[in-house]
Amino acid sequence: MKRNSCLICQGKNLHDIIDLGNQPYADTFIHKKNSHIMLPVYRLSCTLCEECGQVQTKAITNPAERYNLFDYSYTSSNSSVAKNHWNGYNKEVVKKLDITNSDRVCEIGSNDGYLLKLFKDSQNAILGIDASKYLVNIANSNGIPTVECLFDNKNSQKILESHDKFNLVMANNVFNHSNEPLSFANGVNNLLCEGGHFVFEVPYWKNTIDSHKIDQVYHEHVSYFTATSTKRIMEKTGFSIVDIKVVDYHGGSLRVYAKKTYNMSTNCAQLDELIHTEEHLFDKKTYQNLRDDLERKKILFLKDILKIKTEKNCPIIAIGAAAKGNTFLNYMNLDSTIIDYVTDSSVHKQGKVTPLTNITITSDDILSEYGEVHAIILSWNLSDKIKEKLRLINKDIQFINFYKDYQ
Repeated sequence: MKRNSCLICQGKNLHDIIDLGNQPYADTFIHKKNSHIMLPVYRLSCTLCEECGQVQTKAITNPAERYNLFDYSYTSSNSSVAKNHWNGYNKEVVKKLDITNSDRVCEIGSNDGYLLKLFKDSQNAILGIDASKYLVNIANSNGIPTVECLFDNKNSQKILESHDKFNLVMANNVFNHSNEPLSFANGVNNLLCEGGHFVFEVPYWKNTIDSHKIDQVYHEHVSYFTATSTKRIMEKTGFSIVDIKVVDYHGGSLRVYAKKTYNMSTNCAQLDELIHTEEHLFDKKTYQNLRDDLERKKILFLKDILKIKTEKNCPIIAIGAAAKGNTFLNYMNLDSTIIDYVTDSSVHKQGKVTPLTNITITSDDILSEYGEVHAIILSWNLSDKIKEKLRLINKDIQFINFYKDYQ
């Protein structure tokens, strides 16, 4: 099924802007014993609403499948970079909103509970909400009270049957996953005390388009947020944006502070400044230029990859079993016949295979077994740190960077 109307304004005037071909769920990694199973595959394309500027995926996918068809493998504490980000996030939120130990804190998309534990350590009453049964079990086993549900307005009512309202609700890299973003935001409003705050992070669409790094597009990401669309969603659901900024996490994300209020007027200078920089994001020519550039780079990149395999007969290893990496591998048609391994530091991913491309995931140590080896860094947002680490394993690695080498 496809979306025929805008998720925000219900407008019907939707324009196709990006098409990355047939793709599985990007954040799915498969145990080898299940690698014979046929995966759900959908056309990965996005549309732009010409009436309000909302960007969204065209295919309607099942959120229950996205998080529970196989064990969901991404964890908030998967790297020192992630931990440092959430540590800083916690400190900023506590200071900016003057959070005290009497405030009640909820996180939607709480994952393994790493961020919530920081609030728990400060004696806050906490509650996690996550759609993945696998991650809910991990969080609860670590002492972070977490309920399993696909969050929306209806489920917020169920949560309040057994919990008091909250002073702070957070939702990081999950608001954009919702098939019904207005219901999601209304549910957050319902969970909050009057005057409470909704703080969230989402990948910033402007960074994606300006950099042409389109691998942050995948089925789990239903909506693609701009400052413009964020303002519209917040105003429709009873929030006023009090602060917004771009942070460097995931290659560029919006961090939004919104307050539950009956006064729907938004008076935020930072928001206005960002909106003024986004006009090109609603111009069809921007996306035609993007498509032309991607097609050109793809041909040049594949030409070099095939030359390495045919003339040099060298192994090619992809670094970082990230969701963005799966979008990239499938868009480039790079499967296990071309890529020898994907490496990742997460024990939740090692021993599994990538979706559809069926590449075995192993540790970085595999690089020590080769002399000449080429490496494609899939987690490009961590590129410098990854290169430094990998050169300690094999000083002769030759790195291939699609986004830098093919201008």
